Amino acid sequence: MLFSSSVFLFLFLPGVLIVYYLFLRRWRQAQNIFLLAASLVFYAWGEPWFVLVMMLSIVVNYGFGLWVARGQSTGTKVPVLMAVLFNLSILFVFKYLTFTLGILNRLGGSFVIPGIELPIGISFFTFQALSYVLDVQRGRGLVQRSPLKVGLYISFFPQLIAGPIVKYETVADQIDNRKETWADFSAGCSRFIVGLGKKVLLSNQLALVADRAFALESADKLTLSFAWLGALCYTFQIYYDFSGYSDMAIGLGKMFGFHFLENFNYPYISKSITEFWRRWHISLSTWFRDYVYFPLGGSRVSSKAKHIRNLFVVWLLTGIWHGANWTFIAWGLFYFVLLVLEKYGHLGRGWPAVCQWLFTFLMVNFAWVLFRAEGLGQAAGYLAAMFGQGAGLWSAETGLFLRENWTVLLAGAIFAAPVAPTLRDWAAKRSSALLDVGYALLAACVFLVSASFIIKGTYNPFIYFNF
Repeated sequence: MLFSSSVFLFLFLPGVLIVYYLFLRRWRQAQNIFLLAASLVFYAWGEPWFVLVMMLSIVVNYGFGLWVARGQSTGTKVPVLMAVLFNLSILFVFKYLTFTLGILNRLGGSFVIPGIELPIGISFFTFQALSYVLDVQRGRGLVQRSPLKVGLYISFFPQLIAGPIVKYETVADQIDNRKETWADFSAGCSRFIVGLGKKVLLSNQLALVADRAFALESADKLTLSFAWLGALCYTFQIYYDFSGYSDMAIGLGKMFGFHFLENFNYPYISKSITEFWRRWHISLSTWFRDYVYFPLGGSRVSSKAKHIRNLFVVWLLTGIWHGANWTFIAWGLFYFVLLVLEKYGHLGRGWPAVCQWLFTFLMVNFAWVLFRAEGLGQAAGYLAAMFGQGAGLWSAETGLFLRENWTVLLAGAIFAAPVAPTLRDWAAKRSSALLDVGYALLAACVFLVSASFIIKGTYNPFIYFNF
């Protein structure tokens, strides 16, 4: 079920809120059980069989949590290792088995490749399940004696299928001791509408241009201008797709008294790749930092070679996490190379700020071409077209798509900078009833226009559902 769907907006969410606040308002245990049941229904709506995979993950990781807690007095690492092995095995079977067998067959094997469908959001809920066990082992959260509470943490519908990845230590206390307030609820509604507008009014419209550019059969049919237009549109599409979903997830969490950490912080204003990854998909980079990079020794190791090794492992895994395709591996390793050059080759150091920003934005844009392409061959051809090795400089198609979408692209560029918080700060210093009414009317307009697009059935993909 998509957040940006009429079923969710006008049936599922209102029904859940009515039951949660009207019938279960003063009964926390019943609220938690109800949210768990609603989350399972939410997932099963589009994946009726794969909900069993998630339920298996809940039950088994609940058991691992108890085992880890019981073994803390002896210092044994066996339950943690078994939990890691189990969760990675689930990911491997559903996400990487067919990819691996394909590689082995190309090397001379003769394996039968099974037709395995990918459960939506499996990477997200698997990493959350692992976070539960690892945080219990590290003493960052109390073990849950109730499997229902573990189930709620892993399956809570706002962040279930596309994040943000919520570490257990962040919400362990909130499961029982959260406080719902009208201020949080109204802020959550506002944040949800912002995310909905990002998704429906910006990302979905930019997707039409990006998909057309990347759908061309070969680079010799792609002009330089249309290649750049498609790449820029995808760069903004994926940002508003994913940050919009994160906004909606954080807003929904607030409606129910949960406070999730931020997942984006205007990444396209970054002046280095290091800064970009402090601002982009913060929950994923934080997860790898806390559970992989730091345990390997991070930057506090005895040699430069070991630090580079640690960076290589993290970025190889980051690429693999995103999908079973060589393009994702190349995408992760591309960032590894850039980060090593920044840290040890002083790349960008001493440049004027505008040059640092432009270089970073261009590298991110090239990386998104790798990320979006169906294969390495298409990525190479697309990048070649961006450097003039395609069907010429200009095409009528470029002019057509620019005329139809220049306002959306301009809005995407403007709001990728911290314009909104600047305006909020300005309004806060001039707090008045008129400004409050104006903001409420603006939010209502964004919701109504977004809802009208949804009801009309406009193009509505979600990129990160694939992960």
